Order: sequence, then C-alpha cells, then structure tokens
Amino acid sequence: MAEEILLVSETAKIAEPCTVVIPCYNEAARLRVDAYEAFLRSDASYGVRLLFVNDGSRDGTLGVMERMRERFPERVTLFDQQPNRGKAEAVRQGMLQVIAEGRSKVTGFWDADLATPLDLIPKFLELMKERPELHLVLGARVRLLGHQIHRQPMRHYLGRCFATAVSLLLHLPVYDTQCGAKLFRINSELEQVLVEPFHSRWIFDVEILARYLAFHHGHSEELGAEMYEYPLPAWSDVKGSKVRSTDFFLAFGELMTIYRRHLAK
Repeated sequence: MAEEILLVSETAKIAEPCTVVIPCYNEAARLRVDAYEAFLRSDASYGVRLLFVNDGSRDGTLGVMERMRERFPERVTLFDQQPNRGKAEAVRQGMLQVIAEGRSKVTGFWDADLATPLDLIPKFLELMKERPELHLVLGARVRLLGHQIHRQPMRHYLGRCFATAVSLLLHLPVYDTQCGAKLFRINSELEQVLVEPFHSRWIFDVEILARYLAFHHGHSEELGAEMYEYPLPAWSDVKGSKVRSTDFFLAFGELMTIYRRHLAK
C-alpha cells in the first residue's frame, strides 16, 4: 500500500495541469467511452482534464459527451460548436477556451478515435516537465522494433512523401506532421498562433508549425529547439476515419497556400 501511495505522489509531481481538446464530428458510434472512463479513473491521468468539442454533429455524439461529463464533472467539459465548422476550428476554439479558463499550463488535441492511446498523455507531460524549453510535443508514428504502429501501407507512404515536403518547406526535420496527438505549452506564442482561424482545412497541423515559425521570423533552429517528436510506442488505424487517401493530394495544394501566407518573403 505504501508503494502505491508513493507511486501516486510521484505521478502528481510529474504532471503539468493540462486540458486536452477532443474534437468530435459524428463520433457517437466510434467513441470508446470505456477507454475514456478507464483513463479518467486511473492514477496516470492526474492533472489531466478533457474538453470535448462537438463540431455540429448530426448523430448522438453530444449525448455521449454529456453522459461522460455527468460521470466526471471535474474532469470533463464540453463545447458545442454550431454549426459544423471543421476540425481545425473545433481544435482552435477548444484551445482558446482552455486558455481563457486559466486552469491549465498545457493544452493540445487528441484524435477522438484514440488511435493514439490516452495513457500516452502523461508521457508527453513528463517530457515538458523535465524540459522547460519545450513548447510543443508532437506524436510521431515511427515504425521501430518493439513499437506497435499499425497503419495502412498506402497512407504510410503518402504520409512519408508529404512529411518530407513539409520538412523541406519549413526547414525543420519533422517526421510526422499529421499525427493527431499534440500538446502545447500555454504561453504568448501559442496565443498568437491561435488568434486567427486556420486557412487550411486538411493540414492545419502544418499551419500551426508555420505560424510558430513566422513568430520566430523564419529561424527554424530556434523553433526546433522548442519542439520534440515523441515516437509513439503504439498507434492503430481505426475504422471509419474521415480522412481519405485523395485528401493527401489536396493537402499539397494547401501546403503552398500556407507557405505563401506565412513564410514567403
């Protein structure tokens, strides 16, 4: 028993107060309520709150969220975005609400389907606690020995091509821009990044990085020192994803728009 108490105490010391935004659109059939509730009951979730953003869903998503909030009123909050405005705006509005509440030092977003397990959030937070210079921790789906990364081959190869293009454009050695698991330290930089709606529908993750880079006047070395890509030990494609392979080709067009708007001199 003493060991268990010590473990909880150590977890509490590690955790940064954090609210993670979960954007949802027509997710009633895919939301793994059992997994969310197991995480919220676990010691590992100490200091972590979840903000579900309902992005104009037309199914029972809002009802599922409300029931979770009723069971965990101190840990779960809701934001009902009407009408549907897309994942990018759902994430932006959710993070702005977290900042306005003033209860958290870290915020970010996590895909609702839990392709990235929730129990990795404390790992991200531990990194930020140990390394105060980090402002962004990004999940990276790297297929390494001993890691359980299950991704459709076509999406993997298209993703690698796209990530290479982003890396060259931003002059940052970023491996995986599109993983839906990202945390950000709440500071003036993040507030500036979120001031305006994103202009990208498909690759707002890249636009976030471009806005950070513009804040640093294009000095990629400075931004690189504030970022960390965490190789995920587990990630799995979940059936019902709204991202299609053809969307990768649309993303290349948006990539050039992002460059012209934020980085071109």
